[in-house]
Amino acid sequence: MAQQAHAAAVVVGVLLYCCLCLFVGVVAGEHGGGGGDIKRQYKAMFSFGDSLTDTGNICVNMSAVNRTELTMAQPPYGITFFGHPTCRCSDGRLVVDFLAEGLGLPLLPPSKVIGGDFRRGANMAIVGGTALDFDFFESIGVGFPFWNYGSMNVQLRWFRDLLPSICATAAPQGISYLAESLFLFGSLGGNDYNAMVLFGFTIDQARNYTPKIVDQIASGVEKLIAMGAVDIIVPGVMPFGCFALYLTELKSSNKSDYDDYGCLKPLNELAIHHNSLLQTSLAAVQARHRRSPSSSPSSPSPAAAVRIMYADYYAVVAEMMQAPARLGFRSGIAACCGAGGGEYNWEYVARCGMRGAAACANPSSAVCWDGAHTTEAANRVIAGGWLRGPYCHPPILL
Repeated sequence: MAQQAHAAAVVVGVLLYCCLCLFVGVVAGEHGGGGGDIKRQYKAMFSFGDSLTDTGNICVNMSAVNRTELTMAQPPYGITFFGHPTCRCSDGRLVVDFLAEGLGLPLLPPSKVIGGDFRRGANMAIVGGTALDFDFFESIGVGFPFWNYGSMNVQLRWFRDLLPSICATAAPQGISYLAESLFLFGSLGGNDYNAMVLFGFTIDQARNYTPKIVDQIASGVEKLIAMGAVDIIVPGVMPFGCFALYLTELKSSNKSDYDDYGCLKPLNELAIHHNSLLQTSLAAVQARHRRSPSSSPSSPSPAAAVRIMYADYYAVVAEMMQAPARLGFRSGIAACCGAGGGEYNWEYVARCGMRGAAACANPSSAVCWDGAHTTEAANRVIAGGWLRGPYCHPPILL
């Protein structure tokens, strides 16, 4: 009973505190998220996802008392760039922030901000976001209504609610404005696996639901296309098995479960399986939405060719975690911020943002920020790999 209570507490905390997915990068100095030579112009950017992408929705309209219960709303979150917590799950900017900067766009405001200026974009992502809806988790016995703040379908509804104001602002362009905007759809799926494997499901049991999760993500891409989206980035999930949270909570006594870098192989194999199915599914969606042969680019209203970009979170994060020095980092797997100590510096009751927790002396030298999310420095590398390649297929700025 005590173990079940602990597992439940961990799941709730993790799904409030984390989100799963990450990307492969190259040396930050060469491939940062800065503007540089922008080859592709977008009028706006709209994003969806979980805590890897949430720029503040989790804290919007919360009372000061309730905000104190959220670790990402406490110092030292935000110390590197903003100088204070912004409810981003990092020490500074996220991948979505660097993408916006790299495209010459402002940082995206949370979509739930009342009276927000969404003329150049909006962010629907929220901590705890999942691909599947809450009723699915309830049906398999892991339903916690207070952690699933915004599933994929809920976020799409938030976006639809914004469309009238977006299109009115963009008049007379209207919906064509969306065709000239960039969409970041994810990462989604990581928290779906979180809810299962951290609550006692075996990895094989969680793997059985991968087709359902991937189909849901693909259906969301189709819904965006139907609303007018053309350029859509869809990230895969990160190498779960290389993050301190999972290495601590799902530790194994079987040495063969670990690879040469100390990552949990079964978890990473689950991520690889998810990403493989996702790429196949996205290829099918792409094939259904190529420009019609009868449509000419010179015609008054040519049918825009949908461009789906698969963003490979897994490769970049695995590379940074497993060979940090090669990419200019000193620390890979261990969390920079926390009070857990030990090999991973992660403990559920001593997480970053809690009393007694502190950040490492130089967050920019670390890949992992809090045991489940990456540092600003790592996020810069990831964004660079998406904007110019080789970790987005095709690269955003191609």
